[in-house]
Amino acid sequence: MSGPATFVRACGLGELEDDTPKRVELDGVPVSLVRTEGEVFAINDICSHANVSLSEGEVEDCMIECWLHGSSFDLRTGKPSGLPATRPVPVYPVKIEGDDVLVSVTQES
Repeated sequence: MSGPATFVRACGLGELEDDTPKRVELDGVPVSLVRTEGEVFAINDICSHANVSLSEGEVEDCMIECWLHGSSFDLRTGKPSGLPATRPVPVYPVKIEGDDVLVSVTQES
């Protein structure tokens, strides 16, 4: 059983451009941060199909696309929308405090 989520500062809110992923590393975990549709999402930055950085892909309709093979992942759930990816990517809780974007990589949602 896991304990309470531990949130760490990922970046400043002003560092995120709408629909432009930003890669950060938190406690050794590669994370792609995305501000879209008025919210900030944190998703594991590695595609579940190939060892490729999702933060290099496009964001549209709350989905992030892997640039290599075209699979898209829901930023809210991590679930892929179609082949070739079949496994979801972990997503992480996000809190905004002032201008700080805080993410917990200790607790996947």
